[in-house]
Amino acid sequence: MPIKDVFLPLIGQPRGSALAAIEKCVAVAADLGARITALALEEEGVFERPKVVLPPEPVEASRSREAGDMQQLLNAFTNAASRTNIRAQSRTGKVPAEQIAAILAEHARFSDLTLVPVKSHDSLTENVIETLLFESGRPLLLCPEHRADELRPEFENVMIAWDHSARAARAVGDALPILQAAASVRVVTVTDDGTEAIVQSGAALVDHLKEHGVHASFETAKGSGSSIGKVLGNWANSHAIDAIVMGAYHHSRLNEIVWGGVTKTVIGQPPCWVMISH
Repeated sequence: MPIKDVFLPLIGQPRGSALAAIEKCVAVAADLGARITALALEEEGVFERPKVVLPPEPVEASRSREAGDMQQLLNAFTNAASRTNIRAQSRTGKVPAEQIAAILAEHARFSDLTLVPVKSHDSLTENVIETLLFESGRPLLLCPEHRADELRPEFENVMIAWDHSARAARAVGDALPILQAAASVRVVTVTDDGTEAIVQSGAALVDHLKEHGVHASFETAKGSGSSIGKVLGNWANSHAIDAIVMGAYHHSRLNEIVWGGVTKTVIGQPPCWVMISH
């Protein structure tokens, strides 16, 4: 199914990297030919510092300072959408802090893909991503804010992090429109010993993708004692990968979700664009 309707949550502080990430997310939506819907949410009852009397300043600077965090994020979205001439719409709201993630997940259900700007090792961002993954039923595309300036909105070189699991298979299915448009697709399994079963699994996925017009290759990457998340990140960086496709790893015990090491590493600081599904 083509990606025609994407969702962009706007939360947090409007730092330079956050604004750059918003612009890149809008550019990705435009490249996909999709409509984009932004939802800017602000916590109710946020404390506002008393205003200090300062010397007069230019009108434009004054207006910029007066605009709240939510409005600055929304302005960045509106400006980016205008430059790309994309079909766009936006909504705003003030809600209790503990409801933000759930409300975003509810809105994400009505889109094909949710674009999420990611602040490095940020607990609020991780909570939002976790909730979106497990409550929206839709895939996510993570945009690392710390690398927003250097990211390309076109996904020419794509890597599939393949661990033979049902979650990885779901991620591949969700990412088919992106894989079909890519110039290079590489299926990578992290392992220290490429057993026959691992090779057969990778070859089977390559064969399946070929039926969808995706010409992929399969290879293994050695862990050598490092965490799988770090190996994937290093591999992506050394091979100029634009986007990683992966399933969300987790273990369930007494209905409590505990993040696996790979997911935690990638969500904490994505090495590039990461499309992740559960």
